[in-house]
Amino acid sequence: MLRIALVCLALLSVSGSIVAAERPVAPNGIAIYPDYMAWKVIAPSYREDKGHIRIITGNEVAVAALRAGRKPLPDGSVLAKVAWKAEKHPSFPAATEPGAFVQVEFMVKDAKKYKATGGWGFARFVGNDLKPYGKDAGFVGECFGCHLPVADNDYLFTRIVKTP
Repeated sequence: MLRIALVCLALLSVSGSIVAAERPVAPNGIAIYPDYMAWKVIAPSYREDKGHIRIITGNEVAVAALRAGRKPLPDGSVLAKVAWKAEKHPSFPAATEPGAFVQVEFMVKDAKKYKATGGWGFARFVGNDLKPYGKDAGFVGECFGCHLPVADNDYLFTRIVKTP
């Protein structure tokens, strides 16, 4: 019985490393964070021009800093923006709900490594196959360009939602 348990444990550890090795990687070297949906929700959003319903999640470092009102966020903060196509609920057309998955985007805080882009590294993974976005590492210019209008908020559009 002990031998079977050890074999199972070994298989789990090998399969875990294979999964880690197969994580999609953006052209700038940022790999997808597989646990982003287990992070705390920071806020929902709706992108009218794209017709996307989104949630923004954050790792523990980011969420703690946002709750404390710390800006800029500390190194190690990671935010994920998960997007779905907005669709009318078939039984209740007044309601809009998430439809097909579109993409997940990440902002990774490292003030030294990403100094040229306000201390943030950017990555996007598109579609159900999570295809890395961008032909080369220069794609981050698109991301950073969009975030420039909110430079005074640490390049973040999102603020943590308040609840009672």
